[in-house]
Amino acid sequence: MGTYDLNPDEKKGEDKSVEMTLFNNKGGKVEYTRVTDSEKFDQLASAIMAQQNVPDIFKYEWMAFPAQVLKDMYQPVDDIVNFDDPLWADVKTAADKFVMGGKHYVAPISFTVGTLMMYDQDVIDAEGLDDPYELYQNGEWDWNTWYDMMSEYCEGAAADEERYGVNGWFAPFIFQSTGKTLITYDADKDEYVSNLNDADFVRASDLLYDIAKNGMYYPDWVGQAGDAFKKNILFYAMGPWASTGTHSPKDGDNWGVVPMPKDPNSDTLYTTIDMNAYMWVKGSTKNDAMKCWMECAKIVYTQDTYKDIEKEKFFVNNPNWTEDMYNVAYVDLVTDKFTKIFDPGYGISTTLSDNDAATNDTKEAVIPYLYTSVMKTDENGSQYTWTQLKEQYKGTVDSELKTLNEQYHAYLEKNK
Repeated sequence: MGTYDLNPDEKKGEDKSVEMTLFNNKGGKVEYTRVTDSEKFDQLASAIMAQQNVPDIFKYEWMAFPAQVLKDMYQPVDDIVNFDDPLWADVKTAADKFVMGGKHYVAPISFTVGTLMMYDQDVIDAEGLDDPYELYQNGEWDWNTWYDMMSEYCEGAAADEERYGVNGWFAPFIFQSTGKTLITYDADKDEYVSNLNDADFVRASDLLYDIAKNGMYYPDWVGQAGDAFKKNILFYAMGPWASTGTHSPKDGDNWGVVPMPKDPNSDTLYTTIDMNAYMWVKGSTKNDAMKCWMECAKIVYTQDTYKDIEKEKFFVNNPNWTEDMYNVAYVDLVTDKFTKIFDPGYGISTTLSDNDAATNDTKEAVIPYLYTSVMKTDENGSQYTWTQLKEQYKGTVDSELKTLNEQYHAYLEKNK
């Protein structure tokens, strides 16, 4: 069940995925039930409750864990996934972050970087700025060097020229480069707790506040890297989609990419990662078929043969990417070089996590709103401070966590 079919559409000439080919070769087939994006969770819950046409597979999304696990929508994967097996060993650390009652509910198939910092190397060179990639290679790419580069670039603008340091999706990743998230699971308390008062978040919010206050932030939506560079934006932060495919650099372009800058107070490299995984729906009894599907999907992202094929395809479609760019986006950031961060706050409740249900002016749920709002202004044009935001939303966060923790402990008691 999902918003798209795992089978190729033959009428549209779509190619069959490698994992589907492997699955079909083993005698497997996937039947598809379409659901709408806005109602998919309700439609899944209805199928489970009615015990009619209960699907086996449902795509992992943030809301799956912990909130939807607590609603009995999914079952543990330990019966079909052995994380000590070489096929799964590389994702065990990440899978351990999705454990409840000693059981794993998510088996990561693959990871993709949430956002990259993209730039035009020709602009960097023309302005005499430090090379971001060299800074990254030398362990010097951090908040301070990033801020200083943006400041120098903006200050170098001619009298009639507007320059900006950064645009795009980056604020949450600055917070999370501290190694912490707004919501975290506290093993000692055995409950989910808030990090709103954490001192590292004060530092991160101060950095973001200053970037906006000093005019280095371009706040409007820009749909691809090339458009950002044309607007004299030094760094464009967005997922790889914004600089690949139809957005890929053209002949003569000289672009570069680096990860989000690291916290200068930390020696550990952290990255917030997007995860490709399939949830095993509660009520499904097709253990062997699910095990086979999961293994076919995982093999594609594990065996060098398949990874080499994907890399070759990538460079056919993106011939102006460099090997260094590819290694940053598709090797470094998805391997153990970076510690992977997952914020359970995105899976707590509708109020905290679901943008589609948000009622505020920006249509953002509380967690994503908190991550970005020190760069926003109120109706009077005054920039929000972290202190203001904490005071405004602390009660809501605490209330939602109280409800979730009660559900969590009831779930543990029920499933002893």
